[in-house]
Amino acid sequence: MPTFAELPLLPSLLETLQQQGLSRPTDIQTQALPPLLEGRSLVGVSPTGSGKTLAYALPLLHRLKKLEQDDEPVLLPSRPRGVVLVPGRELGDQVGKVLKGLTHGTRLRVRLLIGGAAKEISRQNIAGLFDVLVATPGRLQQLIEAHKLRLDDVRFLVLDEADQLLDRGFLPVASRIVHGCHGSLQVALFTATMPEALQAVIKELFPTAPVHTRVRGSQRTVPTLRTDNRQMEGGEREEALLALLGKKGKVGTMLFANTRAQCETICSWLAAAEIPHVRYFGEMESKERRQNLKRFRAGEVDVLVTTDLGGRGLDIERVERVVNVHLPKELANYLHRVGRTARAGRAGLVVNFVTQRDNPLLAKLKRLESSKG
Repeated sequence: MPTFAELPLLPSLLETLQQQGLSRPTDIQTQALPPLLEGRSLVGVSPTGSGKTLAYALPLLHRLKKLEQDDEPVLLPSRPRGVVLVPGRELGDQVGKVLKGLTHGTRLRVRLLIGGAAKEISRQNIAGLFDVLVATPGRLQQLIEAHKLRLDDVRFLVLDEADQLLDRGFLPVASRIVHGCHGSLQVALFTATMPEALQAVIKELFPTAPVHTRVRGSQRTVPTLRTDNRQMEGGEREEALLALLGKKGKVGTMLFANTRAQCETICSWLAAAEIPHVRYFGEMESKERRQNLKRFRAGEVDVLVTTDLGGRGLDIERVERVVNVHLPKELANYLHRVGRTARAGRAGLVVNFVTQRDNPLLAKLKRLESSKG
């Protein structure tokens, strides 16, 4: 596997990578960086936690800085040259943090335009000169329709967690961006799973035929993840969960269920057992959700109770264990959930509470695992 230093990256980016202790790219970075640095569009399929953000962040910043060095600086306000489209606020925050962390030496301006922030703050964020915009589809569309933002100078478009974007009104916004961008638009689409609906979208969105890359192990669990399937009768979940949480202290744990009602029931079990926890699902106020996530990330509490909302985009290093108190029906949702642990080569554990209803999902998982090779 090559080192970052062997890639044709700007010296300022290589220096930043060195300062961050990053010397060797991951598999998805090894496959995606060369074609993206050559200016080609790309579709990348890779498991969660495999380093997809850096795989597009480096060529995005490289290309935009080269434009500036070639006497093509950004001259007009509210006209970004790079756009990263993400499905939700939390992933947007994380992507923004990665991009900003790479720009200390490269000196490019990154702005966020994500749902949950006040509209006036969003307008202020994009009022001046900047280079890169990280945005959620809904808020981006609002500002385009209000004529507060122009996309005709966008040279590099990233669609991150694209399978999840399909559920968030992504296609109309993405189509509008692609057709409204600069003639030399480069598109990078990254996803952990490739449903048929997404394959159809790809044909519509890419102005030129993209390079396709799929990391070995995509759409499967990573090798550092250990799985523990536990057979349950209907009334056994509470006892099994409390016993599991009581066995080992101070372990960052995400508890997954399929509905808010199931989450509320789990929270009542934890409260009765005096186990500190926070909740994280869509029907909450976004401010409360952010505060709860912050407490969990900081280690103030060790248990986060969530729906599939928590299975997308969250990168929390301290998550050592995922518990599917209620397993999902869809394989893609399962892969996203368990992708919250065992990230970037770290070890992780998933505990599945299994009932007869879950047999179809387990059969799909078995077929995936048996196809490794």
